[in-house]
Amino acid sequence: MRNWIFACFALGLASSANAMVKAEDVHTFELKNGMQVFVLEDHSIPNANMYTFWKVGSRNEAPGITGLSHFFEHMMFNGAKKYGPKMFDRTMEAAGGSNNAYTSEDITAYQDWFPADALELMFDLEADRIEHLDIDAKMVESERGVVASERTTGLENSNFRAIWEEVKGSAFRAHPYSWPVIGHESDIANWSLKDLQQYHKTYYAPNNAVLVIVGDVDTKQVEKLAKQYFEPIPAQPAPRKIHTVEPQQKGERRVYVHKASVSSPNIMMGFHIPASQHPDYYPLSLLSDILSDGKSSRFTTALIDEQQIATSASSFVWESIDPNLFYIYAVAAKDVDAATLEKGLIEQINSVIKNGVSATELQKAKNNRLVNFYRDMQTINGKANNIGAYQVYFGDYKKLFNAPAAFEKVTAQDIQRVAKQYLRKANRTVGILNNQEDSHEDDL
Repeated sequence: MRNWIFACFALGLASSANAMVKAEDVHTFELKNGMQVFVLEDHSIPNANMYTFWKVGSRNEAPGITGLSHFFEHMMFNGAKKYGPKMFDRTMEAAGGSNNAYTSEDITAYQDWFPADALELMFDLEADRIEHLDIDAKMVESERGVVASERTTGLENSNFRAIWEEVKGSAFRAHPYSWPVIGHESDIANWSLKDLQQYHKTYYAPNNAVLVIVGDVDTKQVEKLAKQYFEPIPAQPAPRKIHTVEPQQKGERRVYVHKASVSSPNIMMGFHIPASQHPDYYPLSLLSDILSDGKSSRFTTALIDEQQIATSASSFVWESIDPNLFYIYAVAAKDVDAATLEKGLIEQINSVIKNGVSATELQKAKNNRLVNFYRDMQTINGKANNIGAYQVYFGDYKKLFNAPAAFEKVTAQDIQRVAKQYLRKANRTVGILNNQEDSHEDDL
């Protein structure tokens, strides 16, 4: 009965979202300089947003310049030709807008939210920092210190970041996903002005961007403004392609991290999986949900409620351009050692591999995915983010509108198959974060 009610709720949201937007409602055009522009009119509120997805993340870096993608997330707010230091934020706020940005392994995204009548101002602000960013030596040194401090304090204050950096570094031996998004400490200290200037010229070129505008706008006006402000910015030679393929992992890898402030062991596992464009993205995502999403998930029920060996346990699959990792992360309960927690996690994985999942578990995971999908698609922010993400990660924004069907097609046999195929011992890297100098857990 609960699943039936939940499914009805999902269908209700679906009907509402579908009434608002369809694939053909998204208007697309490409500027002469190669910038891809996507416009979706939504007149439900007098607001709009501009999401700029730059196809540059830590995967585009190389030893010696790691962390540059994240660094430019800082620099892009520190002044250009027309709008000087700190003026980007102040000008936006004066017009009633706000912004944010983030850097990942694959992209750097800038999010602008504003009243619809400030649309031209947003074009002016963005065009200025794209073409005329001031890479000032003093500002660079100031932000270099900020980023270096962010890296140090992040590793000190976040157990997740401390263990994640080690697991990534061991799981990837060839591919640039191996280094942290924030970069290595020695690289941060040694970027040159020439490094920065060349990186910005290469990756912040209009032909390397996906621009998404959603809200109370007119498509013809957006196209006019895009041609006025963005089209004069010259294209650049295409960035070098990332051709490195991570070799197949042929045996379990283990890393141990000592941290005196840890009160109980933390465990992270990373299993190699395909990129998001692979069809297995959908069953792997649902497998993650079955393992850890919600109070009735397997990890919560078995490890937290029944066995009481964990205070938290999660799994996640990130959208990714290249093959990446299926992550599992758990924190042991008081007086529980790492070996006990690891054994409990592996038992839950092996249960799926051997026995599969129930129809009820699978339907619940599908229902949750649908509800979250349609809830996102009811907001202008959710629409902009999803359109851009599907264009970048899945190669075509139109696949966004096929996602509900793709999840619905997943069978229990698919879930069991991907668990057996990818969540194998030989394919995993295990990280243990503990407050002990040496770890003597028995081999599992």
